[in-house]
Amino acid sequence: MNAPLVSSAISVAASELDLARIRADFPILRQQVHGKRLVYLDNAASVQKPRAVIDTISTCYSDYYANIHRGVHLMSERSTLAYERAREKVRDFLNAASVEEIIFTRSATESINLVASSFGGMAFKAGDEILITGMEHHSNIVPWQLLCERTGAVLKVAPFTDAGELILEEYERLLDSGRVKLAALVHISNALGTVNPIKTLIELAHARGIPVLVDGAQAVPHLAVDVRALDCDFYAFSSHKIYGPSGVGVLYGKKALLEAMPPYQGGGDMIRIVTFEKTEFADLPNKFEAGTPNIAGVIGLGAALDWLTAIGLDVVAAHEHELLTYTTAQISEIPGLKIMGTARDKAALVAFTLSGAHPHDIGTILDREGIAIRAGHHCAQPVMQRYGVPATARASFAIYNTRDEVDALVAALWKVKELFA
Repeated sequence: MNAPLVSSAISVAASELDLARIRADFPILRQQVHGKRLVYLDNAASVQKPRAVIDTISTCYSDYYANIHRGVHLMSERSTLAYERAREKVRDFLNAASVEEIIFTRSATESINLVASSFGGMAFKAGDEILITGMEHHSNIVPWQLLCERTGAVLKVAPFTDAGELILEEYERLLDSGRVKLAALVHISNALGTVNPIKTLIELAHARGIPVLVDGAQAVPHLAVDVRALDCDFYAFSSHKIYGPSGVGVLYGKKALLEAMPPYQGGGDMIRIVTFEKTEFADLPNKFEAGTPNIAGVIGLGAALDWLTAIGLDVVAAHEHELLTYTTAQISEIPGLKIMGTARDKAALVAFTLSGAHPHDIGTILDREGIAIRAGHHCAQPVMQRYGVPATARASFAIYNTRDEVDALVAALWKVKELFA
C-alpha cells in the first residue's frame, strides 16, 4: 500500500512559501465561475481539498478498500492498518497521550453530541449548570439544551464585549456558582474570528474542579493545538475544515473520563461479547465507534494532516494573519461597511455588514464576480442577536488564498456599494 502523498510544492519555512505551487495542489481552484476565476473565501465553512487527500481516498477505494478490524483477509488488514495509522496521526497532531483517547465520529457536531449524551447522561441532574459562551456555534448550544431538557440542568452563558472578546470577570462569576458541572467553550468563533484565551479559561474552570470541553472546529486549521498543554478534558474538531474529507470528526477525551462514560451508540465493533442476556463492551477507542465507519474518510484525514504538517502551522498562521491584516485595512476604507468582531486576537476571517445591502445580496453579487463568501447567521444566531443584525457577510481565509484575491474581494465590494448607493 502506498503511503499518503505529500506534495513537493510544500515549503517548511514562511520565507520559502510558494503560494503558486501550493495552489496547484488544489484542482478546484483552477476553474472559473461565471466566466471569472474562482476566488474561494468560504473556508470557515469548509476548505478545499489538496490532491494528496483526493489521491489517498481514490487509492483506498481502488487498491485496498475493505471493512476494518473484523476481517482476516489481506484487504481488511490493509484498510485496518491505514485507518489506525490515521488515528496515530491525529494523536500526534493533538499531542494526546494515547490513541485510546482519539474517537472518530462523523463531525465535530457528533463529537459534542457524544459527550452531551454519554458524559452528560452520567453526570448531570436537575439544578446542575452547563456553562458556555455567547459566541458559540449552534453545535455547542443545542446539544446542551437537549441535555438540560432531559435532566433539568440549566444552561448558563458567559457574555462578550462589542469587540467580540469574552468578559473574563463574568465567566469567573458564573463558574463560582458552585453548580457548574461542565464548561463547553469555543476555541475560535466561526462568526467573529475571536481566538479565546482557552488555556486560561480551562485553568479557571479546573481550579474549581470543573471539566472543560473545547469546540476546536475553527482552531485546528489555523494554529497548533496541544491537548496536554491545554489540559482540556475533551476537544472536538471536523476533518472537512482541516483539508480533509467531510463526514469525519474527531473527539479527544482524557482516557479516565472516556473509560467511565457509557457507550454513545450500540452495534458492531463496539462490543467484546454479546448474548441475549448481556453485552460486554470493547475497550477504548472502539467502545465509541459503533458500526462501519467512514474508512476512506478517516484515511483521507490522515493524508490531510500529513499535508498540513509538512507546511507547518506556524507558516499557515503567519500567512493567514498577513491576509487578515491586509483585508481589514482594505475593506475598512469602504463607507458604510462595519466589521463584526474586532477582538485583539483574531483568526483569519472578516464578518461584516454594508449599509443598504443585505448580506445575501452581497453574497449573490460577489458570486457573479467569481468570489465565494458566506452570507447568513453562520449557525450562530445568538451572535447575530447580540449585534442586532439578521446576518453578516463573511470572508474567511486558508493557506491557498492570496493578496490578489483580497484585491478582487475589495473591488467587488466597491461594486456592491455603488449598486446600492
